[in-house]
Amino acid sequence: MSSTSAPNRRSFLARSAAVAAVPAVAALAGGALAEPASAGTLPDYAPIPPSALGPAVNAQGYFVGRVQKNLYWVTDATYQAAFLTTRDGVVLFDAPPSIGHNLQRAIDEVASANGVPGTVTHIVYSHHHADHLGASSLFGRNVTRVGHAETKVLLARDNDPARPVPDITFETRYTLRVGGERIDLAWHGTNHTPDNSYIHFPGHDTLMLVDVCLPRWVPYDSFNLNEDVPGSIAAPATAMAYPWKHFIGGHMGRLGTRDDMAVYQRYVDDIIAAVKKALVTVDPAPFFAKYGNNSWAAVQQYQAAQVSYAATPVIKKYTGILAAADVYTASTTFVILESIRLDLGIDSQVHP
Repeated sequence: MSSTSAPNRRSFLARSAAVAAVPAVAALAGGALAEPASAGTLPDYAPIPPSALGPAVNAQGYFVGRVQKNLYWVTDATYQAAFLTTRDGVVLFDAPPSIGHNLQRAIDEVASANGVPGTVTHIVYSHHHADHLGASSLFGRNVTRVGHAETKVLLARDNDPARPVPDITFETRYTLRVGGERIDLAWHGTNHTPDNSYIHFPGHDTLMLVDVCLPRWVPYDSFNLNEDVPGSIAAPATAMAYPWKHFIGGHMGRLGTRDDMAVYQRYVDDIIAAVKKALVTVDPAPFFAKYGNNSWAAVQQYQAAQVSYAATPVIKKYTGILAAADVYTASTTFVILESIRLDLGIDSQVHP
């Protein structure tokens, strides 16, 4: 497997790969920043708990390791993919562009060491997002791609040549058999996206579910940009109903465990409880009295107060337990607050 060498420029760049997944700040600001950022003007955040960090990447910017038996995972410390070696070739699970050509390098490294074929014959898509599939086209046309039926619909809509549509699709369940190996694919309803699939390796004690739980990290901005918040809140319980020991979450630099999933569930549950308390505790009257007919100003400040009320104790509780608790908890809290109001109808006021 790849060496765990000390961090160098390549590993630093790899750990910065998340920048490629979000729009440039300058573009959002109209093309220019008011003042150039510098280390002295940027905010400080809590240290990352050592438990959130995985192995160092090598000089080429990746780490590849064994999950169990002939199932492997590869990461650039920000994104993850997996692959299964078989007697008939390799099945690849997702193809993040930030890992890119290092996917085949990682596969070749394992195949060479184990004397097995290194040709990718199948790619399984977890969901349609470009940050997880944008290197799919690197493997050419003679690869069988597998994904949910909605993944095909969404990729056809997006018309991105880097993400060829799947050749094999399924609606609820599909068992892929390659070279004597079995992979069970399932769709249990919308969560992060309408097409996000559960990928279970029954012979390898492993579950892959992307963009829901990022082991030992809080969710990315705005609750991982989840399209279905109630579905995403429910997804970990569905995941825990599967038998597995190892978890591949699609992001950051380490594999997960069942304990990691349980900690994540408690974190989300704590946010939900705090939001429900904030909805009945924070008084809206001062905000509307202050801003009069500027309703948006009143609503913005009122909800900011609710988010602060709910997020502050959660940040305090999970700092040192989940990485970046002080970075993204507030934005996740806002999304969950809005879901509780709009999806569940809690605190919906009926005019007398």
